[in-house]
Amino acid sequence: MSSPQPIRLGVAGLGRAFTLMIPTWRDDPRIALTAGTDPRAAARQQFESEFGGRAHASLEALCADPEVECIYIATPHQMHADHVRMAAEHGKHVLVEKPMAINLPDCEDMVQACDKAGVHLMVGHSHSYDGPVLQAHRLIRSGRFGAVRMIQAQYHTDFLYRPRRPEELDTTLGGGVVHNQAAHQMDIVRLLGGGEVRSLRAMTGAWDRSRPTEGAYAALLQFANGAFASLLYSGFAHFDSDEWHDWVGEMGRRKSPADYGKARRSLGTPESAAAEAALKADANFGGSRYRSPESGAPFHQHFGHIIVSCDHADLRLTPRGVMVYGDHERWLDEVPVPPVPRQEVVDELWQVLREGLPARHDGRWGLATTEACLALLESARLQTDVALHHQVPAPPPAP
Repeated sequence: MSSPQPIRLGVAGLGRAFTLMIPTWRDDPRIALTAGTDPRAAARQQFESEFGGRAHASLEALCADPEVECIYIATPHQMHADHVRMAAEHGKHVLVEKPMAINLPDCEDMVQACDKAGVHLMVGHSHSYDGPVLQAHRLIRSGRFGAVRMIQAQYHTDFLYRPRRPEELDTTLGGGVVHNQAAHQMDIVRLLGGGEVRSLRAMTGAWDRSRPTEGAYAALLQFANGAFASLLYSGFAHFDSDEWHDWVGEMGRRKSPADYGKARRSLGTPESAAAEAALKADANFGGSRYRSPESGAPFHQHFGHIIVSCDHADLRLTPRGVMVYGDHERWLDEVPVPPVPRQEVVDELWQVLREGLPARHDGRWGLATTEACLALLESARLQTDVALHHQVPAPPPAP
């Protein structure tokens, strides 16, 4: 029997998200980068020369390409809903970047469009795909340590001072750390906590007038199963909590403490919003400062400091695996680092499209994470608890 053919992937949007995913799509033999599209001609030209795929001038042409079977939607957040619907109408399976969308009606329309077309919808990459997160989920679901009681998730980064397009500093268009970073953190915590958040109370911080969007948040979540979780994030480029991971950065590579303040220095004071957007584009795929990302990494990717407290153990996620602090001893449950960064995304995509298994990060899961992120914003605005109504249980562990 012949082995299954690689997944023929089309890419909508050759910007920052695609740049980060290049090692995954390029180095995993289960993926064939078949076609792509982007408004920038330089990015389209580089796609053709670097990957040998077809570069289309429009999303419509990409969706109509008969060689493409699945489209990775990596366009700006506010465009996700329209672009997913278009892909579904052309019979293409969809992997859409986080956040799934920036309002619930769009999320619901995306799910319905893919259901109607009979195509699969997955949401990601989010850091809930990371190997140590998946292993912690397996340990929890094994029942070995009893029920989950409490989760702490905390991350301090320089997110707000990386070059941004104007809409990335506008919350109404999907900008700020809630849409961009809580989408990761909320996805992880929901997976480990059981999925069904019953209510949420939050506060946000927007403390720099030159970056007019939320740069920080804190939230307390209560789950239907009685567990609770505290989430904290700051992107104001002061304390860097990668220090707590022995200076292993989010992407699984060593970073130098001597680089402290690099984001603010590199950004400087852009002359205009257009100049800052150009600075960002210049470093991404197709830009003059773009450098092809390295293959592999010595550690797992991560999203900060996460501890899960169970009846009989605390589980601390690390770039090497899961530290288990049991009743009488502690040990590292080491997780092998995959040869391809974010290989876990392809694992799930392959299981869905080639092995017929249900998606774990499906549209309804993504909708529930988006609901929790929007509730975070609403709670901070109203200064009250917010009840959630579209939550779904956490899926079973990955095979």
